[in-house]
Amino acid sequence: MAILFSLLPGFPAFGAEKLLGTKPSEWQVQNWLNSPALKLAELRGKVVLVRWWTAPECPYCRATAPALNEFYNRYHRRGLEVVGFYHHKGKELLKVPMVKEYADGFGFNFPVAIDTDWKTLHHWWLDRGSHDFTSVSFLIDRHGVIRHIHPGGEYVKGDKDYAMMKERIEELLAER
Repeated sequence: MAILFSLLPGFPAFGAEKLLGTKPSEWQVQNWLNSPALKLAELRGKVVLVRWWTAPECPYCRATAPALNEFYNRYHRRGLEVVGFYHHKGKELLKVPMVKEYADGFGFNFPVAIDTDWKTLHHWWLDRGSHDFTSVSFLIDRHGVIRHIHPGGEYVKGDKDYAMMKERIEELLAER
C-alpha cells in the first residue's frame, strides 16, 4: 500500500502540512440535512470528502458544487462519502430551511451538516495556521487519516485542482 499525503501543489501550506497524516477531531454539529446525524468515527471504512461551503453568492462554492455532486454520484457506491459543511457568512439570521434551500439549489443529495458557530471549521482548519479560504476540503482515508487537503477556492472539472482531487479519491478508494 502506497502512503500518499498531498496538498495542492502551488498553494502555500501555512501549517496545513502538519495536518496530513493526522486524524481530525470529531465534528460538533447538531443540524443535518439529507441524512440523519453522522459521526466521523462511524464513517471509518469509507473514504470521506469533507467540504465547507456557504451561500450561493460564494463564487467558489457555486463553482465547486458540480464537482462535489459528480464525485458523490460516481464514487458513493464504491465507498466515498461526501459531507458538506455549511458555515454561515450572511448578515441575516441563520435558518435551517434557508440552508436546505441553498443545498437543494446546488443539487446536494449527500449529507450536509450546519457548522453553526464554525466550531468544527475552527478545530480542523482556521485554528491550525494562516489560511486565506474557509471553503477548504479534506480527503480522509478509510482509517480516518487526513490524506489530502484542498486549501480552499474552487475545483472545477477540467482544471488541475479537480483532476488532483479525482485522482486522490480514486487512489484512496483502491486502497484496502
